Amino acid sequence: MSSRDIIRSLVPGFILEWNRRRKKNKVRKQLESKRASGKVWNTASLLQSLQDAGVDYGKDLLVHSAMSKIGYIEGGPAAVVDALLQAIGPQAHLLMPSSPVVTLQAEHELSTFEVESTPSKMGAITEYFRSSVADARSAHPLEPVAVKGPEAQWYVRGHHTDGTSYGPSSPWQKHLERGGQLLYIGTTLINSGTSLHAIEDLIGWKNFSFEVYLPQSKTYNVQLAGGRNVSVVSKVHNPATSALRKCDGLIPLLEEQGALKHVTIGEAPSLLVDGEKFKSVLLEAYYKNGVTMYTPEGKS
Repeated sequence: MSSRDIIRSLVPGFILEWNRRRKKNKVRKQLESKRASGKVWNTASLLQSLQDAGVDYGKDLLVHSAMSKIGYIEGGPAAVVDALLQAIGPQAHLLMPSSPVVTLQAEHELSTFEVESTPSKMGAITEYFRSSVADARSAHPLEPVAVKGPEAQWYVRGHHTDGTSYGPSSPWQKHLERGGQLLYIGTTLINSGTSLHAIEDLIGWKNFSFEVYLPQSKTYNVQLAGGRNVSVVSKVHNPATSALRKCDGLIPLLEEQGALKHVTIGEAPSLLVDGEKFKSVLLEAYYKNGVTMYTPEGKS
Protein backbone atom coordinates (compact mmCIF):
# COMPACT_ATOMS: atom_id res chain seq x y z
CA MET A 1 0.00 0.00 0.00
CA SER A 2 1.00 3.62 -0.41
CA SER A 3 2.15 5.86 2.43
CA ARG A 4 -1.28 7.51 2.30
CA ASP A 5 -2.90 4.14 2.99
CA ILE A 6 -0.56 3.55 5.90
CA ILE A 7 -1.42 6.95 7.40
CA ARG A 8 -5.12 6.16 6.96
CA SER A 9 -4.63 2.91 8.88
CA LEU A 10 -3.62 4.98 11.91
CA VAL A 11 -6.79 7.11 11.91
CA PRO A 12 -9.62 5.96 14.22
CA GLY A 13 -12.27 3.93 12.42
CA PHE A 14 -15.20 6.19 13.25
CA ILE A 15 -13.42 9.17 11.67
CA LEU A 16 -12.67 7.19 8.52
CA GLU A 17 -16.29 6.05 8.33
CA TRP A 18 -17.57 9.62 8.74
CA ASN A 19 -15.23 10.82 6.01
CA ARG A 20 -16.28 8.00 3.67
CA ARG A 21 -19.95 8.93 4.12
CA ARG A 22 -19.15 12.59 3.53
CA LYS A 23 -17.32 11.82 0.30
CA LYS A 24 -20.02 9.44 -0.92
CA ASN A 25 -22.72 12.04 -0.34
CA LYS A 26 -20.70 14.64 -2.22
CA VAL A 27 -20.13 12.30 -5.17
CA ARG A 28 -23.80 11.27 -5.19
CA LYS A 29 -24.92 14.89 -5.42
CA GLN A 30 -22.46 15.57 -8.25
CA LEU A 31 -23.68 12.55 -10.22
CA GLU A 32 -27.33 13.44 -9.71
CA SER A 33 -26.57 16.91 -11.00
CA LYS A 34 -25.05 15.41 -14.15
CA ARG A 35 -28.05 13.14 -14.62
CA ALA A 36 -30.43 16.06 -14.27
CA SER A 37 -28.49 18.01 -16.90
CA GLY A 38 -28.69 15.08 -19.33
CA LYS A 39 -24.98 14.24 -19.13
CA VAL A 40 -25.49 10.47 -19.03
CA TRP A 41 -23.34 7.51 -20.08
CA ASN A 42 -24.74 4.15 -21.13
CA THR A 43 -23.42 0.89 -22.58
CA ALA A 44 -23.33 2.19 -26.14
CA SER A 45 -21.54 5.45 -25.37
CA LEU A 46 -19.08 3.71 -23.03
CA LEU A 47 -18.34 1.13 -25.72
CA GLN A 48 -17.54 3.93 -28.15
CA SER A 49 -15.32 5.53 -25.52
CA LEU A 50 -13.42 2.26 -25.00
CA GLN A 51 -12.97 1.77 -28.74
CA ASP A 52 -11.79 5.35 -29.20
CA ALA A 53 -9.28 4.84 -26.39
CA GLY A 54 -7.74 1.86 -28.17
CA VAL A 55 -9.08 -1.17 -26.29
CA ASP A 56 -8.39 -4.05 -28.69
CA TYR A 57 -11.06 -6.48 -29.80
CA GLY A 58 -9.93 -10.05 -29.17
CA LYS A 59 -7.27 -9.15 -26.60
CA ASP A 60 -7.46 -10.00 -22.89
CA LEU A 61 -8.13 -6.97 -20.69
CA LEU A 62 -7.42 -6.47 -17.00
CA VAL A 63 -9.42 -3.56 -15.57
CA HIS A 64 -9.00 -1.44 -12.44
CA SER A 65 -11.82 1.06 -11.97
CA ALA A 66 -13.26 3.95 -9.99
CA MET A 67 -16.86 4.08 -11.17
CA SER A 68 -17.72 7.52 -9.80
CA LYS A 69 -15.01 9.09 -11.98
CA ILE A 70 -16.75 7.95 -15.18
CA GLY A 71 -19.79 10.16 -14.65
CA TYR A 72 -23.47 9.30 -14.30
CA ILE A 73 -23.96 5.83 -15.77
CA GLU A 74 -27.40 4.68 -16.85
CA GLY A 75 -27.46 1.04 -15.78
CA GLY A 76 -24.70 1.31 -13.19
CA PRO A 77 -21.92 -1.31 -13.02
CA ALA A 78 -23.77 -3.63 -15.40
CA ALA A 79 -23.52 -1.06 -18.19
CA VAL A 80 -19.78 -0.69 -17.67
CA VAL A 81 -19.17 -4.44 -17.68
CA ASP A 82 -21.38 -4.93 -20.75
CA ALA A 83 -19.40 -2.28 -22.61
CA LEU A 84 -16.08 -3.86 -21.61
CA LEU A 85 -17.21 -7.31 -22.75
CA GLN A 86 -18.44 -5.98 -26.08
CA ALA A 87 -15.19 -4.08 -26.57
CA ILE A 88 -13.02 -7.21 -26.28
CA GLY A 89 -15.38 -9.82 -27.75
CA PRO A 90 -16.38 -13.33 -26.60
CA GLN A 91 -13.04 -15.05 -27.25
CA ALA A 92 -11.03 -12.65 -25.09
CA HIS A 93 -10.89 -12.57 -21.30
CA LEU A 94 -11.98 -9.80 -18.96
CA LEU A 95 -10.14 -9.80 -15.62
CA MET A 96 -10.78 -7.70 -12.52
CA PRO A 97 -9.25 -7.59 -9.04
CA SER A 98 -11.62 -8.88 -6.38
CA SER A 99 -9.60 -8.51 -3.20
CA PRO A 100 -11.35 -8.53 0.19
CA VAL A 101 -8.46 -6.55 1.69
CA VAL A 102 -9.16 -2.94 2.71
CA THR A 103 -6.18 -2.43 5.00
CA LEU A 104 -2.50 -3.35 5.04
CA GLN A 105 -1.95 -6.98 4.10
CA ALA A 106 -0.05 -7.48 7.36
CA GLU A 107 -3.13 -6.37 9.32
CA HIS A 108 -5.76 -8.15 7.27
CA GLU A 109 -7.77 -10.73 9.18
CA LEU A 110 -10.54 -12.85 7.72
CA SER A 111 -11.83 -16.01 9.39
CA THR A 112 -12.39 -17.70 6.02
CA PHE A 113 -11.96 -16.48 2.45
CA GLU A 114 -14.82 -18.05 0.50
CA VAL A 115 -13.96 -18.00 -3.18
CA GLU A 116 -17.60 -18.13 -4.27
CA SER A 117 -19.08 -15.59 -1.87
CA THR A 118 -16.59 -13.29 -0.12
CA PRO A 119 -17.26 -9.83 -1.61
CA SER A 120 -14.71 -7.80 -3.51
CA LYS A 121 -13.74 -4.56 -1.81
CA MET A 122 -12.26 -3.07 -4.99
CA GLY A 123 -15.32 -1.07 -5.99
CA ALA A 124 -18.85 -1.54 -7.27
CA ILE A 125 -17.85 -2.60 -10.78
CA THR A 126 -15.60 -5.38 -9.49
CA GLU A 127 -18.21 -6.72 -7.08
CA TYR A 128 -20.91 -6.79 -9.75
CA PHE A 129 -18.49 -8.55 -12.09
CA ARG A 130 -17.46 -11.08 -9.41
CA SER A 131 -20.97 -11.92 -8.27
CA SER A 132 -22.93 -11.79 -11.53
CA VAL A 133 -20.66 -12.16 -14.56
CA ALA A 134 -17.32 -13.85 -13.94
CA ASP A 135 -16.83 -17.51 -14.84
CA ALA A 136 -14.17 -18.10 -12.18
CA ARG A 137 -12.30 -16.47 -9.33
CA SER A 138 -8.82 -17.33 -8.11
CA ALA A 139 -8.41 -18.65 -4.58
CA HIS A 140 -5.68 -16.43 -3.19
CA PRO A 141 -7.07 -14.78 -0.03
CA LEU A 142 -5.25 -11.46 -0.51
CA GLU A 143 -5.31 -10.67 -4.25
CA PRO A 144 -7.93 -12.90 -5.94
CA VAL A 145 -8.87 -12.13 -9.53
CA ALA A 146 -12.26 -12.71 -11.18
CA VAL A 147 -12.24 -13.75 -14.84
CA LYS A 148 -14.78 -14.01 -17.66
CA GLY A 149 -13.83 -15.92 -20.79
CA PRO A 150 -13.33 -19.33 -22.35
CA GLU A 151 -10.10 -20.07 -20.45
CA ALA A 152 -11.09 -18.54 -17.13
CA GLN A 153 -10.22 -21.72 -15.25
CA TRP A 154 -6.69 -21.66 -16.64
CA TYR A 155 -6.26 -18.11 -15.44
CA VAL A 156 -7.28 -18.87 -11.84
CA ARG A 157 -5.75 -22.34 -11.46
CA GLY A 158 -3.08 -22.59 -8.78
CA HIS A 159 -3.02 -18.95 -7.70
CA HIS A 160 -3.24 -19.87 -4.02
CA THR A 161 -0.25 -22.25 -4.22
CA ASP A 162 2.52 -19.76 -5.09
CA GLY A 163 3.43 -18.50 -1.63
CA THR A 164 2.85 -14.87 -2.68
CA SER A 165 -0.08 -13.08 -4.31
CA TYR A 166 1.74 -12.39 -7.59
CA GLY A 167 3.67 -15.54 -8.51
CA PRO A 168 3.84 -17.56 -11.75
CA SER A 169 0.45 -19.23 -11.17
CA SER A 170 -1.31 -15.94 -10.52
CA PRO A 171 -3.64 -14.30 -13.04
CA TRP A 172 -1.44 -11.22 -12.65
CA GLN A 173 1.57 -12.92 -14.23
CA LYS A 174 -0.45 -15.03 -16.67
CA HIS A 175 -2.11 -11.90 -18.04
CA LEU A 176 1.28 -10.30 -18.73
CA GLU A 177 2.56 -13.50 -20.34
CA ARG A 178 -0.36 -13.46 -22.78
CA GLY A 179 0.30 -9.85 -23.71
CA GLY A 180 -3.06 -8.51 -22.64
CA GLN A 181 -3.96 -4.88 -22.08
CA LEU A 182 -4.41 -3.15 -18.72
CA LEU A 183 -6.97 -0.39 -18.28
CA TYR A 184 -6.98 1.94 -15.29
CA ILE A 185 -10.33 3.75 -15.35
CA GLY A 186 -10.18 6.83 -13.14
CA THR A 187 -7.21 5.47 -11.22
CA THR A 188 -3.42 5.20 -11.62
CA LEU A 189 -0.50 2.94 -10.78
CA ILE A 190 -0.09 4.23 -7.23
CA ASN A 191 -3.67 3.26 -6.41
CA SER A 192 -3.94 0.14 -8.57
CA GLY A 193 -0.43 -1.03 -9.38
CA THR A 194 -0.96 -4.71 -8.68
CA SER A 195 0.69 -5.81 -11.92
CA LEU A 196 3.83 -4.02 -10.73
CA HIS A 197 4.02 -6.59 -7.96
CA ALA A 198 3.92 -9.31 -10.61
CA ILE A 199 7.00 -7.68 -12.17
CA GLU A 200 8.58 -7.60 -8.72
CA ASP A 201 8.00 -11.33 -8.29
CA LEU A 202 9.33 -11.96 -11.81
CA ILE A 203 12.56 -10.18 -10.87
CA GLY A 204 12.64 -12.20 -7.67
CA TRP A 205 11.72 -10.42 -4.46
CA LYS A 206 14.69 -12.06 -2.67
CA ASN A 207 17.02 -10.12 -4.98
CA PHE A 208 16.09 -6.76 -3.50
CA SER A 209 18.26 -5.17 -0.82
CA PHE A 210 15.21 -4.51 1.34
CA GLU A 211 12.33 -6.61 2.60
CA VAL A 212 9.51 -6.50 0.05
CA TYR A 213 7.63 -9.02 2.21
CA LEU A 214 7.69 -9.61 5.94
CA PRO A 215 9.88 -12.59 6.86
CA GLN A 216 7.03 -14.54 8.42
CA SER A 217 4.28 -15.81 6.10
CA LYS A 218 0.66 -15.87 7.23
CA THR A 219 -1.77 -18.77 7.01
CA TYR A 220 -5.35 -18.27 5.82
CA ASN A 221 -8.37 -20.55 5.73
CA VAL A 222 -9.80 -20.67 2.21
CA GLN A 223 -13.00 -22.32 1.08
CA LEU A 224 -12.51 -23.28 -2.56
CA ALA A 225 -15.24 -23.25 -5.18
CA GLY A 226 -17.22 -26.38 -4.40
CA GLY A 227 -16.85 -26.09 -0.65
CA ARG A 228 -13.52 -27.76 0.21
CA ASN A 229 -11.45 -25.93 2.85
CA VAL A 230 -7.68 -25.57 2.53
CA SER A 231 -4.95 -23.69 4.37
CA VAL A 232 -3.13 -21.16 2.20
CA VAL A 233 0.29 -19.85 3.23
CA SER A 234 1.32 -16.52 1.74
CA LYS A 235 3.85 -13.78 2.17
CA VAL A 236 2.45 -10.34 3.04
CA HIS A 237 3.89 -6.97 2.13
CA ASN A 238 6.22 -5.21 4.54
CA PRO A 239 4.37 -1.97 5.49
CA ALA A 240 7.65 -0.06 5.87
CA THR A 241 8.65 -0.93 2.32
CA SER A 242 5.17 -0.24 0.96
CA ALA A 243 5.43 3.31 2.25
CA LEU A 244 8.36 3.90 -0.12
CA ARG A 245 6.43 3.19 -3.33
CA LYS A 246 6.49 5.83 -6.09
CA CYS A 247 4.52 3.87 -8.68
CA ASP A 248 3.33 6.86 -10.72
CA GLY A 249 6.98 7.82 -11.18
CA LEU A 250 7.14 4.97 -13.72
CA ILE A 251 4.47 6.52 -15.96
CA PRO A 252 6.85 8.79 -17.96
CA LEU A 253 9.15 5.85 -18.77
CA LEU A 254 6.26 3.61 -19.80
CA GLU A 255 4.73 6.39 -21.90
CA GLU A 256 8.04 7.22 -23.59
CA GLN A 257 8.56 3.55 -24.51
CA GLY A 258 5.06 3.18 -25.96
CA ALA A 259 3.79 0.90 -23.20
CA LEU A 260 1.25 3.34 -21.75
CA LYS A 261 -0.99 6.12 -22.98
CA HIS A 262 -3.35 8.55 -21.32
CA VAL A 263 -6.96 8.10 -22.43
CA THR A 264 -10.44 9.07 -21.27
CA ILE A 265 -13.20 6.56 -20.51
CA GLY A 266 -16.49 8.34 -20.07
CA GLU A 267 -15.33 11.37 -18.13
CA ALA A 268 -12.58 9.52 -16.26
CA PRO A 269 -8.89 10.26 -16.89
CA SER A 270 -7.53 6.77 -17.50
CA LEU A 271 -4.45 4.80 -18.50
CA LEU A 272 -4.30 2.13 -21.21
CA VAL A 273 -1.29 -0.16 -20.98
CA ASP A 274 0.18 -2.73 -23.36
CA GLY A 275 0.96 -5.66 -21.05
CA GLU A 276 3.76 -7.13 -23.17
CA LYS A 277 5.60 -3.79 -23.44
CA PHE A 278 4.89 -3.01 -19.78
CA LYS A 279 6.65 -6.22 -18.79
CA SER A 280 9.62 -5.88 -21.15
CA VAL A 281 10.21 -2.18 -20.47
CA LEU A 282 10.19 -2.58 -16.70
CA LEU A 283 12.38 -5.69 -16.67
CA GLU A 284 14.92 -4.07 -18.98
CA ALA A 285 14.94 -0.84 -16.96
CA TYR A 286 15.49 -2.82 -13.75
CA TYR A 287 18.41 -4.83 -15.08
CA LYS A 288 20.01 -1.84 -16.79
CA ASN A 289 19.55 0.83 -14.16
CA GLY A 290 17.77 -0.54 -11.08
CA VAL A 291 14.40 1.01 -11.96
CA THR A 292 11.60 -0.17 -9.64
CA MET A 293 8.41 1.22 -8.17
CA TYR A 294 10.58 2.45 -5.29
CA THR A 295 13.30 3.93 -7.51
CA PRO A 296 11.50 5.04 -10.70
CA GLU A 297 14.48 7.15 -11.80
CA GLY A 298 16.90 4.27 -11.29
CA LYS A 299 20.01 4.03 -9.17
CA SER A 300 21.79 7.29 -8.42
